[in-house]
Amino acid sequence: MRVAVVGGGIGGLVAALALRRAGCDVRVYEQAPAVGTVGAGIQLAPNATRILDALGVLPAVRRVAVAPTAFEFRRWDDGRLLSSTALGPAAQDAYGAPYLHVHRGDLVAVLADVVPVETGARCVDVAPGARDAEVRFAGGRVERADLVVGADGIHSVVRHAILGAADARFTGHVAFRGLIPAARVAGLPVERTATVRMGPGRHFVHYFVSAGRLLNVVCVVEENTWTRESWTDRGDPAELRAAFAGWDPVVRSLVDALDAPLKWALFDRLPFGRWSKGPVTLLGDACHPMLPYGAQGAAQAIEDAWVLAACLRDNDDVPAALARYETLRHDRTARVQELSRGNAVRFHLPDGPQQEARDAAIASSNGLSPDIDWLYGYDPLAGHA
Repeated sequence: MRVAVVGGGIGGLVAALALRRAGCDVRVYEQAPAVGTVGAGIQLAPNATRILDALGVLPAVRRVAVAPTAFEFRRWDDGRLLSSTALGPAAQDAYGAPYLHVHRGDLVAVLADVVPVETGARCVDVAPGARDAEVRFAGGRVERADLVVGADGIHSVVRHAILGAADARFTGHVAFRGLIPAARVAGLPVERTATVRMGPGRHFVHYFVSAGRLLNVVCVVEENTWTRESWTDRGDPAELRAAFAGWDPVVRSLVDALDAPLKWALFDRLPFGRWSKGPVTLLGDACHPMLPYGAQGAAQAIEDAWVLAACLRDNDDVPAALARYETLRHDRTARVQELSRGNAVRFHLPDGPQQEARDAAIASSNGLSPDIDWLYGYDPLAGHA
């Protein structure tokens, strides 16, 4: 089976690897001139790492990753610890796979080392046919494939081609993000944990990546005027400092260490009813973009990739296999979208009775959602769902 994967990010590369293992002839087309290092840190929960392990790349990922010891929630003004959930060996024992932090560029490099990628190939349209599909590129080039997988992100050209125009929704949240060399924060009480500091109208996340050499920092604020969804737009350090004035001194020190923060508007979508047409389908942010507040965007794309490959391995009738893939993935991804959307409110409560109830609930449940076993324990290796 000839497969064209449009998009050389995490989801596209994992899909290509899984589909190759299923016996497909896969080509990956990436519009950027080189396999990119844009982006910053991502969290890979056990539902993602068990798939990377099955695909044989987890040892290489471990070499560039950090295994956090715990997931922490802290208060905004004094840094008080509200809850701490053990990760490290505890996550491995509970779910049979590790919890890791990794720089997106490091993960893409690991995947691109085993999956060939054609760069500089900008898809401008896809035309599904009865038996195959055309992928049309800038400059007039056309390729045909038995299956086209759109892994080209929230502004997907492939999705537009098969489902029509559908703008993503701006959430009113903006993230400032950046990477700080570990040596610059050596004097601060910043451990190898995944830490979320929650405050009125904003929250602050930090964790180490790149084998501990860099600290990834994400600072989320509520703002309605910045609507650019880009990983490369520069933010104003003075604006960021003002947004977190009065917060815990550790937060203010980390903000001061961000010399050139990037500014990124956050978008999501309500679930689509379907995301395939004929021999064309979507995965990851192309069909179910979600806010980063569940740390599951990359993980859900990785799950998509594995399930898609399994469905095609079991059924060489492509439209039927794609229908099965959608059935297996739709409700789960919609639920993860909703969990992430709920955290947008939960993390930003103003001080008062609701915030006190939230903090009490966090303390009594070790911080993480009651859905966490459902989320991290998902094992498509044991079947397709």
